[in-house]
Amino acid sequence: MSDGVRPFGDRLAEAIDARGRLTVGVDPHASLLAAWGLRDDVAGLREFSLRTVDALATRVGVLKPQAAFYERHGSAGVAVLEEVVAAIRAAGGLSIVDAKRGDIGSTMQGYADAFLREGSPLAGDAVTLSTYLGFGSLIPALETAAAHGRGVFALCLTSNPEGASVQHAREADGTSVAARIARAAGERNAAEIAAGAVMGSVGLVVGATVRDAAATLGVDLEAVGGPLLVPGLGAQGGTAADVRAVVGAAWPRSLPSTSRGVLGAGPDAGSLVAAADQARRELEDQP
Repeated sequence: MSDGVRPFGDRLAEAIDARGRLTVGVDPHASLLAAWGLRDDVAGLREFSLRTVDALATRVGVLKPQAAFYERHGSAGVAVLEEVVAAIRAAGGLSIVDAKRGDIGSTMQGYADAFLREGSPLAGDAVTLSTYLGFGSLIPALETAAAHGRGVFALCLTSNPEGASVQHAREADGTSVAARIARAAGERNAAEIAAGAVMGSVGLVVGATVRDAAATLGVDLEAVGGPLLVPGLGAQGGTAADVRAVVGAAWPRSLPSTSRGVLGAGPDAGSLVAAADQARRELEDQP
């Protein structure tokens, strides 16, 4: 890790202590832009995104801009994503750029340079990555993240029905693909924790509606030692109770994520804050 740069896991733990674990996806769907009275163009994209950052960057644990909704507007949309990442940082918030990149070798290094290297305008505090070219394909990104005090969230157990055909598959020894990914992440985190980190910087993405899949597939989420990004809260059908049931003892490191459940309350900043506060209360009030 670069001198003077704190590990992502430590910074995330601090943010959870200060602002709670609720993560809000900055997902400028065309329908949400319309609901806010904005046009589905770059100007509307920018207005929507920066209003969200202004209202929530210091009210929730993490903001998670979804890269696809910026890329659909071409280079001008990507420039807005760069502005959003910078605005979250300037406000003192944490960001996970939801890009789900995945490739091998020099191409993976290219993605790592774009989303994890210091000085890149697309580099938030962490990025989501696809593991389904094998966990080892992520090594360029893992090493780049560690060198710059950033984090990664590797897809492990997603809520979409199609994911089960890969994630639930078992190897010759009976180990599920999802369990293999979780163990590999845990091994990376163990070294960081042994060096004094509060928690590891290699996280997993685990859907809020996967029910008992982790237990059934032998995925030990507590042993991962890193954060768990848990999308699907709210509009996608996941509840606070679902999140608790999925993550179990790993709750202290979980980041339940919602988008439309909060952003649908906009565009008024006060309404966004009220919706986020309500979602956070529902999470924390669960037994």
